[in-house]
Amino acid sequence: MKLLRDADIDPAPLSGKRVAILGFGNQGRAQALNLRDSGIDLVVGLREHSPSFARVAADGLTPASIEEATDGADLVMLLAPDETLAAFYRSVEPRLRPGAALGFSHGLAIRFGLVVPRPDLDVIMVAPKGPGSALRSLYVAGKGMATLYAVHQDASGSAEALALAYGQAIGCARAGLLRSSFAEECEADLFNEAAVVWGAVPEILIAGFDVLVEAGVSEEVAYMECVGELKLLADLIETRGIAAMREAISNTAELGAILGGPRIVDDRLRSEMRSILASIRSGHFAAMLADEEASGYPRLRRAREVAAALPVEQARLGLARLFDA
Repeated sequence: MKLLRDADIDPAPLSGKRVAILGFGNQGRAQALNLRDSGIDLVVGLREHSPSFARVAADGLTPASIEEATDGADLVMLLAPDETLAAFYRSVEPRLRPGAALGFSHGLAIRFGLVVPRPDLDVIMVAPKGPGSALRSLYVAGKGMATLYAVHQDASGSAEALALAYGQAIGCARAGLLRSSFAEECEADLFNEAAVVWGAVPEILIAGFDVLVEAGVSEEVAYMECVGELKLLADLIETRGIAAMREAISNTAELGAILGGPRIVDDRLRSEMRSILASIRSGHFAAMLADEEASGYPRLRRAREVAAALPVEQARLGLARLFDA
């Protein structure tokens, strides 16, 4: 696998082109601001009556309707939530000029057929591996975010060059671009979200907190031990790797880790992970996401309410008040 950086990339495929950013959420805003600061001609397309119109203008960018933004654009980036992209594409397809390019920052819509692009379009993906807020702050600091790129359709013969130029324009080539595919990026990302970082890790933190509190440990201490040290772990792994992280902690912590970790992460857990991945690859998760959007996000709203009321969250708020006093 080859890592491509600024020196490896020709910016010419994006030179003189107009980019339409559709959506102004986490990724849309960051990518738009980075493009602007890289000297790229762009317009931000928003739904009618979107509250983001004022924010786009305040950022010094050009807001327009989705249809107006698409008219005349050489590259249209669909950066709205995954479950809304099918409707976005239906509204813009008649306005896409022949031979234009369609871009994504996540592979789900293409992998599971939510969007079936016209055959005359280049279809690319540039997927920064982190939130938009970090993408923007890294750009401002003169740094970049590791990013995957892919080509689904190469109608022009230059789709890969365009994807690389776009990744460079949003600052990601400062860190490096790796070639992937829509399917690989989508499946790996959904799996991580469900089974590892965003799914399993918070549940382990909550369970650890609950067990300590049930055993008589104060909520404040339980929070500091089970949740507060997570950033330390993440920083050590990022800078040293998992193996060297072990060497950076005490012998006591290391022995506890090698004795306790495999009792939690056992064959049963790995089997559940495989089941989650199979569910993702089958399209079951994508179907559930579409149903959730169609019904007004009841699961997500309920989950947020439950999370806000958890004892571990109340402990966090109590500690924040204690340390801020």
